[in-house]
Amino acid sequence: MKAVAVIPARYASTRLPGKPLLDIYGKPLIQRVWEIVSRARGLDGVVVATDDARIADAVQSFGGRVCMTSPECQSGSDRVREVAESLTADVYVNVQGDEPLLEPSAIEALLSVFRQSDSVQVATLCSRISEEQARSPHQVKVVRDHAGNALYFSRAPLPFVRESGESAVFLGHIGMYAYRADALRCFASLPPSLLEHAEKLEQLRFLQAGISIRVLEVPSMGAGVDTPEDLERVRAIINEREHANTANTGTVVVGNLRRSVSVLPVVAARLNPELACKLRNIKLVVTDVDGVLTDGGLYYGPDGECLKRFHARDGLGIRILQQAGVQVAVLSGRDCPALRKRLADLGITEAVLGQLDKRTAVSGIMERCGVTADEVAFIGDDIPDMEVFDLCGVSVTVGDAPDYVKAKADLVLECRGGQGAFRDVVDLIMQLQKA
Repeated sequence: MKAVAVIPARYASTRLPGKPLLDIYGKPLIQRVWEIVSRARGLDGVVVATDDARIADAVQSFGGRVCMTSPECQSGSDRVREVAESLTADVYVNVQGDEPLLEPSAIEALLSVFRQSDSVQVATLCSRISEEQARSPHQVKVVRDHAGNALYFSRAPLPFVRESGESAVFLGHIGMYAYRADALRCFASLPPSLLEHAEKLEQLRFLQAGISIRVLEVPSMGAGVDTPEDLERVRAIINEREHANTANTGTVVVGNLRRSVSVLPVVAARLNPELACKLRNIKLVVTDVDGVLTDGGLYYGPDGECLKRFHARDGLGIRILQQAGVQVAVLSGRDCPALRKRLADLGITEAVLGQLDKRTAVSGIMERCGVTADEVAFIGDDIPDMEVFDLCGVSVTVGDAPDYVKAKADLVLECRGGQGAFRDVVDLIMQLQKA
């Protein structure tokens, strides 16, 4: 599957004229977005689509590819369609040019939907928002059916909670789309719909024409740049992030052992200030076993005993956390003598083994350890672990986890399970808590 990302960019803006060229600590906004998109795996190319020579010059100056489009284009999707006329691909990803806090993993999650199902023609993203955010007309909301397809998008509160005291899950739309080539051509042939005109939301053209839009939930990534206030907020976040990335080394002590630690560049690059703040407050790390502390393989001896392969660096990481006063607990759907021996060697006394209801198990662990949900980080790698992700302050998964698990996690590690992934989490927490 050939996939191309297109970043529509226009110079005219009512509230922020010349928005793509606004400076964010030495780089124009459009470059910030282009660099993030370029880090996403699975893309065969990244193109900026614009009708303005000033934007084109800026993109070419930092080595980006530009496609000049007609000034008559009414929407970002129209610009993507023009690019598709000269650049052939199976899937086109439409990335807003004012989203410098975008995560590359979000693009990767979007692409995975098309690889998993040939029936998906259009896909987009959403994340959970507060009820207060849901009341803002500037925040577009979406509701989905059980299959994950959009029922409707609106600037109005969606869903509308009629009875006071009742709760609801509000999903904020993230303005990134991906289309198969045929769906993109179909969009261009459709006239603007009445709902699209009323809400000023181009995706409603698809829905009113009966074309489904798959909506994938991903972690919140921060607001785009629509107002001068947004610009200053984004500048502050990027400034803090880049300062954190330059201070990526530290020292930890275990007994008489002193070693330097560093955060993997891919992890540091994807760590936003909100997540960094949460990691600084972690007092308990709960980890799955198979696929996190091990490579997920199950080895059976001649007498039928279950053998597991653990990584020594993870063991030292557990000792580092314990010495720093951060509790460690283990949760596993399986139980075997090999696992119990490893836990005994590491001095882990808080463990729930052979428990399939992981949500209940983690709740019990938090109660016994005397911590709140915000003080807990949970590391998992598969479907049973996903039910725990929203129970804890920080959810983490490994580099070889399925894409749909990665899409639900707050932090996706580069390292694979059983290869020192737990240690990477330890090093990250220690760096942030010692900063």
